[in-house]
Amino acid sequence: MDQQQLEQAIADYMDANLGRWLSERQVTSAHIAHELEVRDRVLNIESELRHQRELMQQGFELMNKRFEQVDKRFEQVDKRFESMQLNIDKRFEQVDKRFEEMQQSFDKRFEQVDKRFEMMQQSMEKRFEKVDQRFESMNKRMDRFMIWSFSITVSMAGIIISVLKFWQ
Repeated sequence: MDQQQLEQAIADYMDANLGRWLSERQVTSAHIAHELEVRDRVLNIESELRHQRELMQQGFELMNKRFEQVDKRFEQVDKRFESMQLNIDKRFEQVDKRFEEMQQSFDKRFEQVDKRFEMMQQSMEKRFEKVDQRFESMNKRMDRFMIWSFSITVSMAGIIISVLKFWQ
């Protein structure tokens, strides 16, 4: 039995028994009219309150639906942010890989440059050693030349002195 049927049953019951009750209590007609008016007002207020309750429930249901929609939108936004975060993480990983590759490339190039520098240094050392050897051989030649020159000069001086002594 729903609310309206219950109200109708109560109203029928009261209409059927109201006269008997009033006669038992010996209520005046003015009092009866006032009681009926109050009863009608109470019934009207109850129906209005019921209607207001239904409207409030509908409003709450609509608000709940709206909140659910807002929650769904937030979930979508969260999913978008998560996917963006994943994309950003992937991009940073790629950038890190590129930097690592560049670092490895630089390391290889520096190793090559170091090897070339060492080779150049070794070749320069060999050249300097050759130049040193040339200077040493040149020094030896100069020493020999000086010794020969000094020996020739001393022997010539000795010959000239002996020739001069012999002629005198």
